[in-house]
Amino acid sequence: MKADNNEKALLQGLSKNDKKAVESIYKDNYNIVQALIINNNGTADDAKDVFQEAMIVLYEKVQSGSFELNCQIKTFIYSVSRRIWLKKLMHQNRFNLVEGHADMISVDDEMEDHEKRNNEYGMMEKAMNNLGEPCKSLLEAFYIQKRNMQDIAAGFGYTNAENAKNQKYKCLVRLKRLFFSQYKNESL
Repeated sequence: MKADNNEKALLQGLSKNDKKAVESIYKDNYNIVQALIINNNGTADDAKDVFQEAMIVLYEKVQSGSFELNCQIKTFIYSVSRRIWLKKLMHQNRFNLVEGHADMISVDDEMEDHEKRNNEYGMMEKAMNNLGEPCKSLLEAFYIQKRNMQDIAAGFGYTNAENAKNQKYKCLVRLKRLFFSQYKNESL
């Protein structure tokens, strides 16, 4: 697969140190690399480091002048990031590589899985935005901010933690309905 015109423009921008091109490549690709690293014994800081190294590899290839991208930029960055991370894991003895491993997942299969997961996260974000208040804030307080039910009850004006817990359950059921109705519509 040849790179499309937009990707060629991004690579040209990268070769000229164009800030917008770099930001665009970062914005379009960082999350998938972060998911790869975090799902494979890494941290957010590890993801930042690996992504930066992959960007340097891409930058150096583009600067060489003879580089021709035969896949999407995200496939290239993901593949390079994956190799960098596997090397780091082996170096840290946090990963045992078995020689001749027959069931290795191809990069394309992994990319497809990550794209599907990112699409599902997008649908969940859309469902959360359509959920409305106070449900959205209540679920964010519990699941994202990791607040306890006593704190949530006080902050949201419920009489006790049990009432807040019941409301959280109702909100969660509503969120699931929104998500799965959207999921069915998009997978048709």
